[in-house]
Amino acid sequence: MKTLPQRLKEIRATQGLSQAELAEKAGLSQPFIGAIEAGKKSPTVRTVEKLAVALGVSIFELLDKPKKEVS
Repeated sequence: MKTLPQRLKEIRATQGLSQAELAEKAGLSQPFIGAIEAGKKSPTVRTVEKLAVALGVSIFELLDKPKKEVS
């Protein structure tokens, strides 16, 4: 299982986005995106949600966690 910083960088790179482009889409600053990817800052749940929306992925995908089945 990968960490949030690893997944964020991986998904961003796969989509061909720079940190600055992702920051603009998510309404965050580029230095903050860089700090998250470097593991120096821990984002809030709201920030993780903003990043997931900006990347067009689910929070579960960004956090590298499988969705739990609903029974």
